[in-house]
Amino acid sequence: MLDHVGIRVSDLPSSPRFYDAVLRPLGHERCYSDEVVVGYGPGGKPSFWLHGTGLQGGGAHIAFASPDRQSVEAFHSAGLAAGGMDNGAPGPRPDYGPEYFAAFLIDPDGNNIEAVCMKEES
Repeated sequence: MLDHVGIRVSDLPSSPRFYDAVLRPLGHERCYSDEVVVGYGPGGKPSFWLHGTGLQGGGAHIAFASPDRQSVEAFHSAGLAAGGMDNGAPGPRPDYGPEYFAAFLIDPDGNNIEAVCMKEES
């Protein structure tokens, strides 16, 4: 349904370090950047954008699809190491669905960033 999503970040030179770390385990890479915007996506096709506005962002909730539960765990670990704050450790979320496995982080601008896997482990 969505083609791309963009969020405001207050410090464009610093914010990509966080997103480089958390998106890499999910198969996304930084594939575009200039002085005002940075784009991420799989296979060199950006679909998630950071817009450097100099204003505090925050308030957004974005969930990235993860191919497996190990990637959700790697996302969470990488995000903590990159300066994110824990907002929900990796684990099942049965109240969201029987196969919902997710982790949540607060990014440096106060956005709630999630990685979710909807596959049952084999």
